[in-house]
Amino acid sequence: MIEIEKKMTPYGGYHTNKIPAHDSELTEVGPGTPMGEYMRGFWHPVCMALELTDTPRFLKILGEELVAFRDKSGRIGLLHAHCAHRGASLEYGAIQERGIMCCYHGMVFDVDGTCLHVPYPKGEEAEGEKYACSIRQGAYKAFERNGLIFAYMGPPEKEPPFPEWEENFTVLPTDELVPFSNFQHCNWLQVQDNAADNFHPTALHAAKNVVGGNYQGTTFDEVGAASMEVAPDMQFIPVHGGRSLACAGARRASKDNLFIRVQHQVLPNLSLHAYTSEDGSKQKLFSRFHIIRWTVPVDDVNSKMIGWRVMGPGIDTRGVGNKEMVGYETIDFLEGQVAMRRPERFGKYKLEDLPPIPEDHRARHNYKECQHAPGDYEAIISQRPIAVHALENPTKFDAGVYMFRKMLRDGVRGTNQAATPEGFAQWLKELAGAPNSYCAGNVLEIPESDDLELEVSRRRHATREIVRILTSADGLRGEERENFVKQSMLELQQSLSAVAAES
Repeated sequence: MIEIEKKMTPYGGYHTNKIPAHDSELTEVGPGTPMGEYMRGFWHPVCMALELTDTPRFLKILGEELVAFRDKSGRIGLLHAHCAHRGASLEYGAIQERGIMCCYHGMVFDVDGTCLHVPYPKGEEAEGEKYACSIRQGAYKAFERNGLIFAYMGPPEKEPPFPEWEENFTVLPTDELVPFSNFQHCNWLQVQDNAADNFHPTALHAAKNVVGGNYQGTTFDEVGAASMEVAPDMQFIPVHGGRSLACAGARRASKDNLFIRVQHQVLPNLSLHAYTSEDGSKQKLFSRFHIIRWTVPVDDVNSKMIGWRVMGPGIDTRGVGNKEMVGYETIDFLEGQVAMRRPERFGKYKLEDLPPIPEDHRARHNYKECQHAPGDYEAIISQRPIAVHALENPTKFDAGVYMFRKMLRDGVRGTNQAATPEGFAQWLKELAGAPNSYCAGNVLEIPESDDLELEVSRRRHATREIVRILTSADGLRGEERENFVKQSMLELQQSLSAVAAES
């Protein structure tokens, strides 16, 4: 009680100036750490395909120094950076027809780590071949998919199926997956937390909060989607046996339309986002993936938001997406997602370039401009390099963040076997590697009630019912599932509209 009183003392900063330790179980990702070992049981994107050029690409993923390359036969290699012979970095190696050659002594390693060649003197080749059989470079399996390079960094004997969500990530024939990679100067978990924090757009992305009217494209008002800034009534529901979380929020788009958006958070680091530019003006049933994003740890204090934007008229019904702004260190839906703002990104560099990433957010030349109109990047990375959970004072709107952390902990500790890497792998095998998603954007034609209590009750009922409908459809596939969900939503709309008419 005395400690609480001290914390509430006016001008009492002295009583709160001690910084507790960060949550090491969930934030530290190096080899041998609980979260590091857990994450190594899943496939992750590690870079964009355009990063693989005629020279090797140095990467740091899960605290490991790696080198990625495409050999001249077209295969993807992801090797430990330091040569098994004497430790020179393979980032200075020469890409071969098969594998890569170390610059220091000329040893050649295949994409699976096999030593293919050791340059011994003439007449001593047999000894060189014998030596080559005694070493192997650390290597991870990797492949390319729609402009991203994915890798599995866990035990080879436990490799899981790659999760092909709904077989095609719900991309319609008119649409395409466009890759992006956005560096974040902070721990991976606070980036992932932000995706489960569906309440922050009401402040961070509201034009009214931009200082002095210095608009820079960080708000939903500026893209004509002000309904995204309406405070959502959130329901957070664990699904898929505790492997993922449905973050369902209802908000009024107009007097006639109720906008219900379901974000899908999947352990350990996948976020599936419904349409981010919804204005709620027209009925919409079961709109699907707009952003598919993994939060990939670089090390304990850096990470990447890396994934795909779905582009095209099928998902982008308002036609506001811009493919020419999606790629390395850039994404189009809102400014302020990365350290480099668009005037610099596209003033100095082309889309296909790999610009240098600023090292310190406060050392940026446009630091003050970013203070005027901060985006997700500024809000997330300024929580400290590793956010200290013990200092947080959550509200009920933060429930999704804390629920997802609990689900992570259950997976890491094995207290929920379904959420362990082994449990996930078995589940994916049973589903032929193509699970269904809860991600959905929906606009129902339900008139607003003049009775506030009834209005709140109906929007919460609608939100829970949509998650129930999606759960009921989980055993269906493809068009059959889509038809079931849409028909069920129409029936829900009719029943709630009838209640509105009676009231």
